[in-house]
Formats: sequence, structure tokens, C-alpha cells
Amino acid sequence: MATPKEIFALPIDPVIKGERVHFTLPPARFYEEIGGEEGMRELMYAFYDKIYESEIAHFFPQDEAEFEQVKIKNSRFFIQICGGPKVYEEEAQGMDLNEYMIRVHDDFSITEKARVEWLGTMREALAAKATHVDIETLRAFWDYLNSFSKLTVNSFADGSVCYAAYEAGDIVP
Repeated sequence: MATPKEIFALPIDPVIKGERVHFTLPPARFYEEIGGEEGMRELMYAFYDKIYESEIAHFFPQDEAEFEQVKIKNSRFFIQICGGPKVYEEEAQGMDLNEYMIRVHDDFSITEKARVEWLGTMREALAAKATHVDIETLRAFWDYLNSFSKLTVNSFADGSVCYAAYEAGDIVP
């Protein structure tokens, strides 16, 4: 079992422009322990409800019906990436799920500050919805988020833009 204190202590590592990022997919046990599809949806809906009130809400549709579609679509991504059923195949259009998600973010100017806000909001959702998950399982899920999210940052404090290179080999088995 994870405590809110342990969840809020999960680290956020800095992004280094041009750094090769390796990550491990979330373990299927996270999907199981969070409660399968229903539990994942509850977590992601709680997360996106918090996002809607965050400093990065402007990245998301302001129309409620459109925002609801974002919740549905992104819940499917996390269901599949965490080992659940293949419910995101149509959106990914045959592309590797991780690469697809990186390329989707290329359309936005994502800064390190926005990434930290995103991760901080996810910590809040995890503290509200995932305290029944084993802390080691939660850390493995967090490690994926912390590492993978670095690949979405494309706008840097020095004014430069750099889009992440991605190769399937970036995933550590």
C-alpha cells in the first residue's frame, strides 16, 4: 500500500535537451492493482479533472464535450500501455504507442515547467486514487511517467526547440 506522503515524494527528474531517454513500460501489475479498466479510468478521469484546473489547462479543449473525448482517449492509452486490452490501436494508426504519443505532443510547445505541472497533477491523482496500490508497483508506474514525459518536452528556456528522437530501443526491457 502506498501512502500519500510516499506518492508526493516520487521524484521528478530534470530534462536535459538532447539526452537519450530510456524508459521501462509500466508493469501489468499496476493495471491489475489499480483495478483494471475501471480503476484506470477512475484514475485518469480524476487526473484530467485536476488538469482542467491547472496551469496547463490551455493545452486541452475548453469545450466540455471535447475535453470528455480527451479523457476517454487518454484513458485508453494508459489502459493499453499498462498491459490492459488493446483499446488504443485505432488512434495509434499502427504506430508504436509510445512513439505515437510523443509525436502527438510535437504539435504543442511543451516546456519543462508544463511537464512538472503535468507530473505534479498526476501525483495528486495518484494520492487520491492509488493508495491501495503497492508502493513498489506505483514507483514502477511513476518511473515510466517520469522518464517518458521527458520525451514530450520540446521548448527550452534558452528559446530553442528540440523534438525528441525515439527508437524502440529506448525502451528498457
